[in-house]
Amino acid sequence: MTPRFLIADDHPLVRAALGETLRRRWPEAEILEAADFDTVTERLAPADPGAADTEIDLVLLDLTMPGSQGLMGLMLLRSHAPTVPVAVVSAQEDPETVRRALSFGAAAFIPKSASVEGIQDTIAAILRGESLPTEPPAQDAADDQDLYQRLATLSPQQLRVLAMIGEGKLNKQICFELGIAEQTVKAHASQIFRKLGVVSRTQAALVMNRLAPGGGV
Repeated sequence: MTPRFLIADDHPLVRAALGETLRRRWPEAEILEAADFDTVTERLAPADPGAADTEIDLVLLDLTMPGSQGLMGLMLLRSHAPTVPVAVVSAQEDPETVRRALSFGAAAFIPKSASVEGIQDTIAAILRGESLPTEPPAQDAADDQDLYQRLATLSPQQLRVLAMIGEGKLNKQICFELGIAEQTVKAHASQIFRKLGVVSRTQAALVMNRLAPGGGV
């Protein structure tokens, strides 16, 4: 089977380097690119979802690319395409960032400083369906897991609404960008607040802050 990769990073040189790394191990691979998060979601929603050759085998995601909003981007992809593994590729290599990315559903964390062979071996393991080693749990891992489970109850549309609430957008702006009625936005917001255990847009925005790069818990 010829693998199909999606490299999601806003830096052309990084995309080129990752593409070359993939081609060295999988010379026949089909490699797609995305410089912003909207393009990532478009790539994961092909015109003919039933066609076998349109399936993506692995997304290589930079958490800080435009529109990703840190771990929210990872959550959106996991909700939008739950069967497609997502490997986080990041220059932020501190143990906390690694642990949180894995806690929020990443198939693997690949440091941008990793060797070509190391990147290839990790990706090969993901394609084989192997379980990769994870970081040891930290004291606040339980809080992350609780937040992940609550966010996982949100629909893809509710996650989009939450992301926009985190950006400080008003209901009218959200309904315009998503093409839905304002009453629908309000209904989504009510469900979001209930599922997250918050009572206001401010508290929901604070949840979003925890998903930002370096947001912690």
